[in-house]
Amino acid sequence: MNVALRPQHNIDYDAIQASLSESGCALTGPLLSPDECAALTALYPDTGSFRSHVVMERYRFGKGDYKYFRHPLPHTIQHLREATYPHLAEIANDWNSTLKQHAPAFPKTLDVFLEKCHRAGQQQPTPLMLHYEQGGYNCLHQDIYGEIAFPLQLVVMLG
Repeated sequence: MNVALRPQHNIDYDAIQASLSESGCALTGPLLSPDECAALTALYPDTGSFRSHVVMERYRFGKGDYKYFRHPLPHTIQHLREATYPHLAEIANDWNSTLKQHAPAFPKTLDVFLEKCHRAGQQQPTPLMLHYEQGGYNCLHQDIYGEIAFPLQLVVMLG
């Protein structure tokens, strides 16, 4: 399935790659409408939408909490993953080449990447939603759940 972001999301992936290479992060501009952000935020209290809940203080990850979504993912999140993955996989593959990593190339589509993860026993969805109150923060850390890991993250501020 070929999914594209809405026309107003003219993401310049060349600029994204240049910014990632220069400073380790990049800005896309708004990806979701205010209504989409509100709908996702409203899911947080719904335990049925999530498979696990992590309180960051417990693991010294920061101050706040986050929840991993369960299948099926909300349409908005699934759509973002499918639309951005091919571009991010190309960036990740370019990095591997530049760094002379001898890792297998990331597939061109999210479906093929997820099939590879599933064959390796990595069945759980990894999208999550972070929640902070005033003064909250997140320390740098990685949640790795198997031998296959994608090196880039897309972070969307909801509010």
